[in-house]
Amino acid sequence: MKMSEDSLQVNMDEFLPLRDVVFKTLRRGILTGELKPGERLMEIHLANRLGVSRTPIREAIRKLELEGLVTMVPRRGAEVANITEKNLKDVLEVRQALESLAIELACDRITGEEKDGLKANLDQVESAVRTGDTGAIASADVAFHDAIVEASGNARLVQLVSNLGEQMYRYRFEYIKDITKHSQIMSEHRIMYESIMEKNQEKAAQIVKIHINNQEEAIMRKIHKDRDAAKGHE
Repeated sequence: MKMSEDSLQVNMDEFLPLRDVVFKTLRRGILTGELKPGERLMEIHLANRLGVSRTPIREAIRKLELEGLVTMVPRRGAEVANITEKNLKDVLEVRQALESLAIELACDRITGEEKDGLKANLDQVESAVRTGDTGAIASADVAFHDAIVEASGNARLVQLVSNLGEQMYRYRFEYIKDITKHSQIMSEHRIMYESIMEKNQEKAAQIVKIHINNQEEAIMRKIHKDRDAAKGHE
């Protein structure tokens, strides 16, 4: 598979070593789909494309392999890890459990200031959906869900969700790319917000489960569709 010629660029940060900047650049490319599942990560090509030496590229690829975003294939080298049914289920099962707990706790513990912040986050989601900008929707979606987790008042829970963040973002972005799901996403976020305002834990936990199940089912259908298309080209 050829490497895509798109907007992958290094954003220099004077406070970070070059190897970390390259790592963040490649990770962002994978999470947003700029670097596609199964795409080969050729050191020379990437080094030329990003204007760096091969050393930080090599170091970044090793770190991405440890995160499960890159796999090493015999006689082919590094490739962007495919989205598999098993990993999808594993990640979203944990996300569902953590976020269901978070929203139940938020129903009881959310402060007045956090309520205002969550409403602002909801408005951002709805505004982003109206623009159809996938990146903006994903960012607003992350901020909304993070605000709910913060409102749980449980620091350990916040940490656990944060640790899973990169894996969740990859699936979140994959789901949001389907524009036919945007109105549904917006509606589910609104129900989450209303449930918290009503302090209705049962309704809140239920909509979180529905929201994440819908995400899993949509991505699973895409996995099967891509697999069938690949077989058709064999």
